[in-house]
Amino acid sequence: MKLHRFFILLLGLLFITCGMRADGGDVLERMIRLPGMKGTVYSLLGKVSEQSGYLFVYDSKVVNNDIEVKTKRKNCTVRQAIYEIIGDRSLELKVIGHHILILPPAEKIARKKTVSEEQPALPAYFTITGTLRDKETGDPVVNASVILQGTSIGNITNKNGEFRLHLPDSLKSGNLSFSHLGYVAQNIEAATLIGRDNVLSLEPKIVPLQEVLIRLVEPRKLLREMVERRKENYSSAPVYLTTFYREGVQLKNKFQSLTEAVFKVYKSPLQEINTSDQVKLLKMSRIDNRERTDSLVAKIRAGIQACLQLDFIKDLPDFLSVDAEDNPYVYTSGDITFIDDRCVNVVYFEQKREIKAPLYCGALYIDSENGALVQARIEMQPKYIKDATRIFVVRQAQKVNLTTQKVVYTISYKPWNGTYYIHHIRGDLYFKMKRKRVFFSNPTLHTWFEMVTCLVDKENVTRFPRAERLPTRTVLADEEFRYDEHFWEDFNIIPLEEELSKIIEKVALKIEKTGAEEE
Repeated sequence: MKLHRFFILLLGLLFITCGMRADGGDVLERMIRLPGMKGTVYSLLGKVSEQSGYLFVYDSKVVNNDIEVKTKRKNCTVRQAIYEIIGDRSLELKVIGHHILILPPAEKIARKKTVSEEQPALPAYFTITGTLRDKETGDPVVNASVILQGTSIGNITNKNGEFRLHLPDSLKSGNLSFSHLGYVAQNIEAATLIGRDNVLSLEPKIVPLQEVLIRLVEPRKLLREMVERRKENYSSAPVYLTTFYREGVQLKNKFQSLTEAVFKVYKSPLQEINTSDQVKLLKMSRIDNRERTDSLVAKIRAGIQACLQLDFIKDLPDFLSVDAEDNPYVYTSGDITFIDDRCVNVVYFEQKREIKAPLYCGALYIDSENGALVQARIEMQPKYIKDATRIFVVRQAQKVNLTTQKVVYTISYKPWNGTYYIHHIRGDLYFKMKRKRVFFSNPTLHTWFEMVTCLVDKENVTRFPRAERLPTRTVLADEEFRYDEHFWEDFNIIPLEEELSKIIEKVALKIEKTGAEEE
């Protein structure tokens, strides 16, 4: 009897195995239904992704996202569907993890390898570039985190969803993690992305309504617990943060100046409330498009000092003092979403209706398990934004009158070895500029700054000597510096908008050429 049951079980296992093979153990041979429709290559590949459960990674120079193609409705394999959509059967398809890589023809790859064999040993660094897109809409995913797992190395995507990482050769075998609020995190081996302008997709993460109803909690309680658990979640010892910083000024949507820098930041322990953080300038680069005749328009409260003050965990703002008697804010529970595959509660806050002063409103994202604040987006109350001009404009030229239009900050924290550190800070300040005695000309002045943590160091951390400190009130655009082109080649620079990138490349090439001539 037992033998009979075992025989039936064995047949069942064989049947399942055979069934899997018939259906296509190799995802590329799996049968799907190709829809009959007209659309972009990106949208049609998304249809294949929905049925196969695999996401695509490819070089934007090899596969053009925006070309419109028309497919016929039919049953075919995943491989056939891909070739039908991209229209080039010479491209190689490779499955790694839950990703399908679309690669140039094997012949071209072999030819490249032959050339490289004649060259000297590989450089000590490799570069990974690409763009993150929403799987459903194809829109760029802005401010997404790109982190090398197991390290504190990484950066964020820019407003076009682009990213760039320059990594030591020893980390080729590491995995890159791509994540953003409300999306399913994606992990892929770094080595598979080298040498191409990669296009990757993030899939929106939907939370069932039942889960929202079950987990809904009182917002004040969430904030109270978050503050109480700061010592558990954030660093109680001083650390060094190596950060990439940049600030810029735009007038009439044209860049006036851009300053980039690398800082070493001394972060004082959480319990040392009255101990200020310190900044040491390591490297700096600047582009100035202003005319020589241009005069100072205004001095605006932003920049390095603002970055340090926006570390909410270190310096608790008034909207986190939920039990204060004169607390001017009201709090509401919002959605539940996911950040880095962690479930987070969203708490919204705004000032009470009877308060007429310019205060902040926004959303706070708190980890539902450990109570850590992982992200925040705050904005000066739009209704009273004009009254906030005196807060942000320290000084302005006599012939100019600035009025605040919008002020928005975004802040995020990331865990490293179980402890959360400040990861990304971004501030955008918009002003309407009116020149006295000049009619019909009220251009918008946009000043912004951001800082990203690229490295966390806990060894031998001490405060900087006075001679090495950069005063936090420094206007970086006016700071004297020596440009180091070799360094900027090897640093994890966050890609800028295309026009600005071209300017930077030209300046860097000019400096290198000048240096070579002097030698």
